[in-house]
Amino acid sequence: MYFDFGQVPAFLIACAVVVVTPGVDAFLLLRTSLKQGTKAGLLALAGIHSAAAIQTGAVIAGLGVVLQRYPMALTALRWIGAAYLLYLAVTIARGLLSGAQAAEEQATSHPFRQGFLTNITNPKMLLFSLAFLPQFIGTGQPAAQLTMLAAIFLGLAAIWELLIVLAASRVAGRLGKPGVTTALDAVCAAVFLTMSVGLVV
Repeated sequence: MYFDFGQVPAFLIACAVVVVTPGVDAFLLLRTSLKQGTKAGLLALAGIHSAAAIQTGAVIAGLGVVLQRYPMALTALRWIGAAYLLYLAVTIARGLLSGAQAAEEQATSHPFRQGFLTNITNPKMLLFSLAFLPQFIGTGQPAAQLTMLAAIFLGLAAIWELLIVLAASRVAGRLGKPGVTTALDAVCAAVFLTMSVGLVV
């Protein structure tokens, strides 16, 4: 059997739990959409899913075997991801403390690049693909089944994150007050810092 569709219902339930759990991507999309609008949010979303597609494609192509042989590669990726999240947290915090806009503009002027880098340097998607997707191969042909599962997961995640972008953009006018945006920046900086420490630990 090329595909095992009997695995799909359980996989959909598991995906729903994973997708709606807040993470770096959700906070980045929320912040970008509120502060820069729909277009910037969509660009960040495109960057995030470009990176996610690369990571899942690498797993399907056999990256898991390589990482088993060279575990230091995953460790290096984890440290790079932690460093980038720390950079984002520090950049946002510096803008809050100094009131300067230059750091803010640097951090948000390229939403696609920021979304891509945030996701590609975060091993969460890679680890998820390596540990989670193979559990639902069933009787399907491994590469074909993994491709189908990855497409389903990325599709669900894209729909959910698109809703975040559209909802945030819709209420941006009401939530664009200085006090609200300052609070949002503080929360995002704290989240990025916490996840940076989490990657290291």
